[in-house]
Amino acid sequence: MKYKLMVPLSLLTLSCAAPSSQAQDAQAERTANQVCASCHGPKGDSISPAFPKLAGQQRTYLETQLKAFRDRTRADPMAQAYMWGMTSQLSDETLGNLAAYYSAQPPARGKLSDPKLIQAGRTIYEEGIASAKVQACVTCHGKDAEGNATFPRLAGQHSEYLVKQLVLFKSQLRADAAAPIMHNVTTSISFDQMEAVAAYLESR
Repeated sequence: MKYKLMVPLSLLTLSCAAPSSQAQDAQAERTANQVCASCHGPKGDSISPAFPKLAGQQRTYLETQLKAFRDRTRADPMAQAYMWGMTSQLSDETLGNLAAYYSAQPPARGKLSDPKLIQAGRTIYEEGIASAKVQACVTCHGKDAEGNATFPRLAGQHSEYLVKQLVLFKSQLRADAAAPIMHNVTTSISFDQMEAVAAYLESR
């Protein structure tokens, strides 16, 4: 007597899709290690403050920024010098896979500096600056600076990189979807206050 092997269609579809998904993951990892790592470090753990750490970054934020680089809607000196060219030939699928790869990596550990500076930065991050009508950073970036969707993770990021981005927002030299909001936030913040917030975030 012969028996027919009945395989649910859902399982058959899953088994056929799995290799493709694995191949995409492998390709994203190869691209990250062979191309992106030269600036952003192995697995997105950059050692140079000129380039941001990507490990553990919000997936939606990363994908949005990568597409903005490719479309040249994110404009600042570093974007024009590096990222416009790096992303120009990459498909939506590739950019999405890279974002997924980096978001799945363990976030970098925080780096401590001057305790007084960190405490001052924490106060600004959590409470804002009432006298300057600056809202608290925690409102958008989360209690632990972990970010959310299109709001980036800031915890553990290079303090120098964070200060540079705040300066670019304040001077309106960075153009992207967040620029109008961040320009308003940074208009009344001094350079010393930027350094304090960045030191706190780097320590997280």
